Amino acid sequence: MSLDTALNWRYAAKRMNGQRIPEATLERILDAAHLAPSSYGLQPYSVVVVDDPALRERCRPAAFDQPQIGECSHLLVFATWETSGAAEVDALIRLMARERGLEEASLAGYRETLKGVVNGFASAEARRHWAAKQAYLAMGMVLAAAALERVDATPMEGFDPAALDAVLGLEARRLRSAVVVALGYRDEDADRLAGLKKVRWPRERVIARVA
Repeated sequence: MSLDTALNWRYAAKRMNGQRIPEATLERILDAAHLAPSSYGLQPYSVVVVDDPALRERCRPAAFDQPQIGECSHLLVFATWETSGAAEVDALIRLMARERGLEEASLAGYRETLKGVVNGFASAEARRHWAAKQAYLAMGMVLAAAALERVDATPMEGFDPAALDAVLGLEARRLRSAVVVALGYRDEDADRLAGLKKVRWPRERVIARVA
């Protein structure tokens, strides 16, 4: 299936049928999150996979009882790191040197550049906002990958982050939820949006070319 066909097929399903996603399919979708681009390659977020149905039900009140939370196969919580500082930069530089067969000393300039970035935010809130933007890049990759797999993926911002973090114990992991995606299969009988024509602004309004 082409990406264009997949994106025309997908929509934000409001009801799901509870069918589980095959593990191999799920792993391919998660690979898209793992391989997603991010600023300087820092990837200052984790994707928390909530598989257990009972735990997902406990998450529903934090998401204002939206049914997809309980009906989906897996809930993905894109959560930013509470710390994205010098220690994380040093760890990334060590990883980069090892994976590319380089001496760490050859990356000294890049290391200092990255430390300047992560230490240059005016506040912790500004740093979290930047990290959340990186997480959204990963979410976009997941939405496209899921569509190619013919899996429904519903992005959701309508939830109480503090409440969801408490249910999942994210604070202990030094994570803060930014956005969630319900993965599963649409319930065409229960979802009034299933099968409706996709509506977008005319292409020329969305795509602007400059000479």
